[in-house]
Amino acid sequence: MLFVPGAELPYLMKHVTKVDGRRQPFDPGKVQRTLRNMGVGAEDAERIAHEIEESVPDGVKTKTVLRMIRTRARTVRPAAAHRTNLRRALGLLRSKPDFEEFVRILLREHGYLVETGCVLAGLCGEHEVDAIAQKDGTTIFVEVKHHASHHRVTGLDEGRIARAIVEDLQEGFRSGRCTVSIDSALIVCNTKLSEHAKRYATCRGIGHIGWDYPEEQNLRAMIEKTQSYPITIVTGVGRSVSARLAAAGVVTAKQVAYGDAAAIAHDAGIPLKEVLLIADRARAILEP
Repeated sequence: MLFVPGAELPYLMKHVTKVDGRRQPFDPGKVQRTLRNMGVGAEDAERIAHEIEESVPDGVKTKTVLRMIRTRARTVRPAAAHRTNLRRALGLLRSKPDFEEFVRILLREHGYLVETGCVLAGLCGEHEVDAIAQKDGTTIFVEVKHHASHHRVTGLDEGRIARAIVEDLQEGFRSGRCTVSIDSALIVCNTKLSEHAKRYATCRGIGHIGWDYPEEQNLRAMIEKTQSYPITIVTGVGRSVSARLAAAGVVTAKQVAYGDAAAIAHDAGIPLKEVLLIADRARAILEP
């Protein structure tokens, strides 16, 4: 391409390099959404996203962009300093019972009547389910899948197993063995779903809630809409502290932010001073 003096330089699209080495076009909209999720206003989010896009080199690593986002977010909303990455926070929860209880709370926040897990009798066998949920006249069993690494992908097997369980429970109900009439299943996971898993679930009528799927009612959107953040969203709350809090029935930031700090400290075996610090940070994240 010849350069003509005085002519406007062509726009060169920048790319980011993901953890797995793949390159994708830099998406300022995604940067803005991340900033908004941290509580940054729309105007500031748009400005910061533009500044970051202008300053980063082509091929910049996504973790570098995230670090820049956090740094800029703190300048306009100091509470962002008390908040860790949501995907990482979900990964820090223990699969059982922490994430299972977190999902039950999240579903309740979205209008489901939720019972804790139990064993249901099918025609051919018994099935342990993580929860039974009801909404709009439909009864489903909930299967929770959790990966410590949010880079994992939830595949097809969970959907196929759920479909088989639905059939067995429905036949068990018709035969009188199962006391609960199950209409379908809902699989909730903290990672992305494979395309094969999405197609199969859609075809077989199996509900799926993954990190970014479906578009409107995905895990991230459901959490952000109701501010039902896991307790590990608060900086400084790692696996050890979150496990103690979970043992005391506390798995969300709301519970510690607006709960009885003295009772939580006693039940979790954590110094009151530390619980109060976590509560203060949680309130800063939750409140404008």
